[in-house]
Amino acid sequence: MDSTELLPVGRRVAYWRGRRKLSQQVFADRLGKSKSWVDKVERGVRSLDKVSMLQDIAAVLRIDTIVLLGRDTRPAEVTGQVEGVERVREALSTYDIAVGRSAGRGGVLSADRLARDVSLAWVAFQHARYPQMIGSIPGLLAAAQRVHVDDPVAGLVVLVEAYRVTTSLLVKLGELELAWLAADRAMTTATGDVVLVATATVQLGQVLRASGRARAARSTALAAAYRIAPPDLDGAPAPGLSLCGTLVVQAALAAARDGDDRATVDLLDEAAGMAAQVGDGHDHYRTAFGPVAVDLARVAAALDLGDAGAAVAWHEKITALDVWRWLPTEHRAAHLLDAARAYLHAGDPGNAARTLLAAERTAPAEVRHRPAARAVLAQLAHDPHAPTTIIQLAATLRVT
Repeated sequence: MDSTELLPVGRRVAYWRGRRKLSQQVFADRLGKSKSWVDKVERGVRSLDKVSMLQDIAAVLRIDTIVLLGRDTRPAEVTGQVEGVERVREALSTYDIAVGRSAGRGGVLSADRLARDVSLAWVAFQHARYPQMIGSIPGLLAAAQRVHVDDPVAGLVVLVEAYRVTTSLLVKLGELELAWLAADRAMTTATGDVVLVATATVQLGQVLRASGRARAARSTALAAAYRIAPPDLDGAPAPGLSLCGTLVVQAALAAARDGDDRATVDLLDEAAGMAAQVGDGHDHYRTAFGPVAVDLARVAAALDLGDAGAAVAWHEKITALDVWRWLPTEHRAAHLLDAARAYLHAGDPGNAARTLLAAERTAPAEVRHRPAARAVLAQLAHDPHAPTTIIQLAATLRVT
């Protein structure tokens, strides 16, 4: 690493000004600034927080803007992620047990031990530890398959849950073909158990929607929801309501993706009725379902329906409440990404940048590993008024 990359940006300006043999006065004249302004920048008294000014300084110094920002953060480990996804692909593509071969090495874990491992995988997902999960999912899948063969009854739930968490991860990474395979495995394994099918349908709906099959996502989610729907909301058990409500939310998001605004509103209102009975702060069936979760879905739905103003309004209303922080880290960061997109579509790149950076602070992997987040970052990085932190993040992640 070049030693200048460790310097603050103002010191880099001074270094390169010296290299170009420019006095502070000459440099200031070429920028249309005062000598005092240049001196304050170089001493770090005045910050450089506009991309347009950085570009002007870089042009005068005949260097790339990235040189001024430096490379003090590690580049994204894209290669490691690709290799990890390939190992997940191998784990999902194996049929060793079906053809009578041993699936992997080592002994068979107990169903209870594997249930704890699957629970830890969900915790990792909800904290957006995607790189960690990429490395552990192949072994988890192999172990779950072995447990299911050894004990089909006790191993049923853990195998479905292993496929569910795998699907959730792959959707985040934009690996939709693999996500579909994992979701299909979950549905096939769960067949015969209405509740397990409903849990697997949550992830299947996400895959179908992300794959452009919104109508299929909507009909599938509603079919599963109404199979487990209680006849009366009053007094219905919270876990069942959470699962049913989550499926209705999935159907609403699919309706929004399909452009059906009336159905979107009706379904979200229906889910809100269930959420009111459940309350916030719960995570039944890994759904984090409650009133706040439904309201956050209104943001995503409004965005898909092309109403960025409504999406922004819902976002600002919800995030002003402390209760939204009860949601899992991943859920909050994913919402902030939706909000950043909403601000962009509303013509407010400044708030879009601030919201994206808030998402990155909340869960770095949500921005660093999701294709949707990288697309927003690329758009923001080209805005001449974007903060330098956006440009630096884009450079770190090699987003152009």
